[in-house]
Amino acid sequence: MFRKLEEKDAKVYLEMVDEFYHSDAVLAPVPKKYMEDTFQELMHSDTYLECYLLEHEGEAAGYALLSKSFSPEAGGIVYWVEEIYVREAFRSHGIGSDFLKKFAKNPPEGTKRIRLEVEPENERAVALYKRIGFTPLPYDQMVLDY
Repeated sequence: MFRKLEEKDAKVYLEMVDEFYHSDAVLAPVPKKYMEDTFQELMHSDTYLECYLLEHEGEAAGYALLSKSFSPEAGGIVYWVEEIYVREAFRSHGIGSDFLKKFAKNPPEGTKRIRLEVEPENERAVALYKRIGFTPLPYDQMVLDY
């Protein structure tokens, strides 16, 4: 089960984000302030971000953070799966895959593409994403941070 993140979820959300950014799934941790700013943006508006709390038997099991933009390449709205995290105790219950399958099957109106990043070494995730219907893009991404 999943639902949109609410103000009352601040503590557990920030705990899980910290767990995620101190895991092998990311290259480096991000400052705590970034996590707090992200939560504030989520509570302020859903223009750029949406977040879903993933639950298992009433407990916070993980979260999925999505960003959105308009893409001329896709001809409309693109949702990026920025982060999807399932706590260790809840893994292998299908929680993350259930969210992705449901979101991919019934995306918000106007969605033209769903994107995500994955480390090639994360073979389980790559296999899952392919089963859902994602296909690899044949290029690297680059960034310029300020």
